[in-house]
Amino acid sequence: MASTPEPLQGEAPATPRFARATGWLTLTLLALLLLGCILLNLGSGAVRIAPPEVASILLERVGFDTGVQVEARQRAVLLAIRLPRVVLGLLVGAALAVAGAAIQGLFRNPLADPGLIGVSSGAALMAVGVIVLGGALQGFLGSWLLPVAAFLGSLAITLFVYAVSTRNGRTDVATMLLAGVAVNAVAGAGTGLVVFVADDAQLRDITFWSLGSLGGATWRTLGAATPFMLAATLLLPRLAKGLNTFLLGEAEAGHLGIDTELTKFGVVFLSAAGVGAAVSVSGIIGFVGLVVPHLIRLSAGPDHRLLLPASALLGGSLLLLADLFARTVIIPAELPIGVVTALVGGPFFLWLLLRGSRRMGGFA
Repeated sequence: MASTPEPLQGEAPATPRFARATGWLTLTLLALLLLGCILLNLGSGAVRIAPPEVASILLERVGFDTGVQVEARQRAVLLAIRLPRVVLGLLVGAALAVAGAAIQGLFRNPLADPGLIGVSSGAALMAVGVIVLGGALQGFLGSWLLPVAAFLGSLAITLFVYAVSTRNGRTDVATMLLAGVAVNAVAGAGTGLVVFVADDAQLRDITFWSLGSLGGATWRTLGAATPFMLAATLLLPRLAKGLNTFLLGEAEAGHLGIDTELTKFGVVFLSAAGVGAAVSVSGIIGFVGLVVPHLIRLSAGPDHRLLLPASALLGGSLLLLADLFARTVIIPAELPIGVVTALVGGPFFLWLLLRGSRRMGGFA
């Protein structure tokens, strides 16, 4: 039997033609799923808008007259409320999922998520701080105060964890994980201390923010957070080659010509920027960055060249579906989207654990 030729140094193993075709088919199906979720979210809600009317409203914005009659109320609801909410859900879901897949590749652990490096805890600490103590700053930033503070908190904590784990120009991934655990504990304690001194109205605001919601989506908030979420979604897949070689071990990746330090910094910084921006405008939404990469691995394998873009597409789709359920199941009220993702993600995660334990003969 002829042996498979070894790949050149610094190159990924050759991909068979059928595997490449399967990858494109997977991405195409996920893109169609995302398109369907977008149309479904734009048309569903207390004000029903049929697909032809949705298309007509959107085409009118770019100068095409379809001749379809649309009520002024439907046009206003779609353009001012639903469209920014759908765009936000798409970007948040994609950023959370692709960052989760990249962090799992960096730590070589399928149970890792961006929270391990302090993104969520840093955002929570700063968000709770400005809700309780930031009254004097409202005059300077107004409605921007909470998202800006949450983003800066997540980025600052993550960069601190990265600095602690870097010595002599080399970053130790195991030290980063342990530093993240310690910093998360300290940030959690700080958050608890601030919550302790909050009054009833502030506690309600803290609870609402911590459960996650896309209800505050506006074109203004999107303009501030979109560049960071787009950067994470579009640039992290460019690190797929390095993450693939990390599966062999960090030393092996270096021998294959990968700049391991640049890859580690890129993954950490882009993940922190994308997730921090997402958390700042939507609150804490759990399980997306953990569950979505697992779903892709189960169906398409662990190759990051497919895993990262596919995770972005599926993450956007799942968050849009979760948001659709959250805002329509008890109309006119709205469930926090973090509750919905936890109700779905928790049982799925337990199923993964049980499935893995059966393969290994039980928990040992």
